[in-house]
Amino acid sequence: MSDSQSNQNNQSPIEKFIPTGFYDVIKQERVFIGLIGLFFFIAGVAFPYAELAMWVGFVFAGYSAIANDSIQTIGTFLASNMDKKWWVLWLWIGGIFLVTVASSWYIYDGDVTYQRLSSKGFSEAPTEFSFLQVAAPVFLLILTRMRMPVSTTFLLLSCFATSAEGITSVLGKSLQGYGIALVAGLAVWLLVTNTLEKKFKGEPHKIWLPLQWIISGSLWAVWVMQDAANIAVYLPRSLDFSQFLGFALFIFFGLGLLFYLRGDKIQEIVTEKSRVTDVRSATIIDFVYAILLIYKLTVSTVPMSTTWVFLGLLAGREIGMSIMDGKEKGRPMGKVFSMVFKDLSYALIGLAVSIILAISINAEVRDQLLEMIGY
Repeated sequence: MSDSQSNQNNQSPIEKFIPTGFYDVIKQERVFIGLIGLFFFIAGVAFPYAELAMWVGFVFAGYSAIANDSIQTIGTFLASNMDKKWWVLWLWIGGIFLVTVASSWYIYDGDVTYQRLSSKGFSEAPTEFSFLQVAAPVFLLILTRMRMPVSTTFLLLSCFATSAEGITSVLGKSLQGYGIALVAGLAVWLLVTNTLEKKFKGEPHKIWLPLQWIISGSLWAVWVMQDAANIAVYLPRSLDFSQFLGFALFIFFGLGLLFYLRGDKIQEIVTEKSRVTDVRSATIIDFVYAILLIYKLTVSTVPMSTTWVFLGLLAGREIGMSIMDGKEKGRPMGKVFSMVFKDLSYALIGLAVSIILAISINAEVRDQLLEMIGY
């Protein structure tokens, strides 16, 4: 009897009918798959009870949103500080988070989102929940595990939009942000690739480390101002002190887990890009991204997908580096466009899932969207 025949005879009935590669994935991810099943079950039990569903949805959204969006803000920070202890990085980023949301809570009378949820379609806190609203962050966890940099703004906020205008305004601002970021990234790296980055040889000067920590911390604070709405959408628009503590401390300790895991699998979206582990390049990325977010933050209170802005910035950066010095700094243009297309296609998948969830949850939004496209 041949070895292949022997292996086939030793297979279980399940293994015989499942492709080998797929079965290997199931074996490797069995714990994660089990957790996802448990989370869907919890969502099914909790959604009829508004007070319980509110906090269950928040807990799911809190970790899933931070885990997926971590590539934008703390991804380059993690990549260029792999030699530092995880808890030191956590205390720095976690401390900034607490200060940022506490400031909003105090200034805006219990609102932790810097009034991101005051725009049309999101201003009213939900008083009842559907299963899909509570379970939406679980879908985000699945996409994150698949290393897809989807927009948490679309995936989570769309489930609570009370009008189609709320979704289209977020989409319009996000698409504009992607375009501006791509142009800005291209322009900046066309300028710096053959000037500043020629000096980025050998060990960086000591000034770069504190400079990066300050810039990365500032970027993180601005990101929280933009995207805390994605998490707080489940909660009352004005939190009392105990609710605020529950909100802030859960995210704080969730960040600790994320730093312990060093960003988990989605961190590869950052580390596959050119030279992001260099503290100098990482600092430039974070600085340009922070400027873009500050600009979009001041334009209006309409929520925006920071994921799309970040992907646009990375796309412009890679294209600029490839144009200026494909042999040394960047990648061949064909590979660059393939990478850009892959990242953008994942973001579009997230958008499609978001719209499907939105129209499945809210019949009024579905009718308004269909009317917009001529049906």
